[in-house]
Amino acid sequence: MLRAARLTLLALTALLVLGAAQATAAPRMPIGFFDDPTFRWSADRAENLQRAAAAGASIIHTTANWPQLAPTRPADASDGDDPAYHLADLDELVAHAASNGMRVMINITGTPKWANGNTSPNHMPKRVSDLTTFSRMLATRYNGAHDKGYVGLWSVWNEPNLQQFLMPQYVGKKIVSVSNYAKLYRAAYAGIKAGNRGAQVAAGETSAMGRDKPSKGSSQTVSPGTFARLLAQQKGIKFDAWAHHPYPTAPNAKPLEKVRYPNVTLSTMPRFEKDLRKWYHRIVPIWITEYGHETKPGERKGVTLATQAKYAKQALGIARKDPNVQMFVWFTFRDSSGNPWQSGLLQPSGAAKPSYSAFGAVARLTDGISANVRAGRKPTVTLYFPTLSYYNAAGTPIGMTYSIRDGAKPVAVEQPVEPMRANQSLSIPLAFTPVKKHTYTVTVTANDPNGHTETRVATLKAI
Repeated sequence: MLRAARLTLLALTALLVLGAAQATAAPRMPIGFFDDPTFRWSADRAENLQRAAAAGASIIHTTANWPQLAPTRPADASDGDDPAYHLADLDELVAHAASNGMRVMINITGTPKWANGNTSPNHMPKRVSDLTTFSRMLATRYNGAHDKGYVGLWSVWNEPNLQQFLMPQYVGKKIVSVSNYAKLYRAAYAGIKAGNRGAQVAAGETSAMGRDKPSKGSSQTVSPGTFARLLAQQKGIKFDAWAHHPYPTAPNAKPLEKVRYPNVTLSTMPRFEKDLRKWYHRIVPIWITEYGHETKPGERKGVTLATQAKYAKQALGIARKDPNVQMFVWFTFRDSSGNPWQSGLLQPSGAAKPSYSAFGAVARLTDGISANVRAGRKPTVTLYFPTLSYYNAAGTPIGMTYSIRDGAKPVAVEQPVEPMRANQSLSIPLAFTPVKKHTYTVTVTANDPNGHTETRVATLKAI
């Protein structure tokens, strides 16, 4: 990918666009949660979103499960209002996440029976053009121009290196899941970009583990390292980040447990990132879109509540120090009967586990962006304000106060006014000239004419 495209990715995924920025070792990155039962289907979903935001989240990762959203073939698949589509809960999440200051990331996955010959969702569609149409419908619906909210972060398929989610993985001894995924990815990518040219799309969503050879009597798998290497050999694969799930291999394993590469947990992530750069001939940003530790007694082989809190802080710290990780999403937020995982930060009753406070303390200090800016040039930044976008139409004048510090030293305080954009953003020229090798903290509090406010923070290093 060209350098300018890499810069756009960094900005959009991290809630701040810097015209002259590059990825850098980052004390700040976007933090989020992935938990559809809690955020879309629970009677307490509004409260759950509020508590997720209070825990430091600025992103909600959710699933667009094609078979669930379109259980029967739509008469007009390009029209999201076709009665065959069931989009009410997704519409609600997109809107309510924004009202709580969080952007939405959507993963498109699964195939309905009507599209794959009446078989299970992990089978390929007969016509990948059906997936393109579905993806375009969603991206168009949430491109900010149709009063349905805005979604600018996307990914394609869930754990396609596992037969559970994509089959077949092998034909004989040959890995075929990669070439099949390439077809799915290209189809969905084309649809997303047709619906929203500014959308950022991640490939992968890979599981941490795989065997790289067929085996009898068990689910077929491919390791994430092998999967990514083979995907690089496919034509026409364009992506803005690699999404990955670096879970430990067992419920009671530590965040930095040792695994054999090309399996990729947090311990082998640096090697994976190095290989991604070699295979794709560029720096590949990483979105950790699922990670978590299950707790006892719900998961009898899980960790104690205290250990989960310890591991949550440790995992966040590891990701925070990684120069390529630009998103961290915890799975899940609240334990529930609708989710077989017990990795939530809240009990089913809503009572907080110790991890809620432990995670939140780190997340609130981590969420945001770190980036390099050019010394000697005044930067212009684009920040994302979902709450203000929820209450204000595109073009509404938004006031703000921003402060810039060089360590503890005040550098500038300004109060510009800029118009709200349809994609939840404000573009702001910063009235200072960065000095080489200095690191700056930019804090922006924006306010609309009705008194709603929203704050974003960035750390900028001048190079």
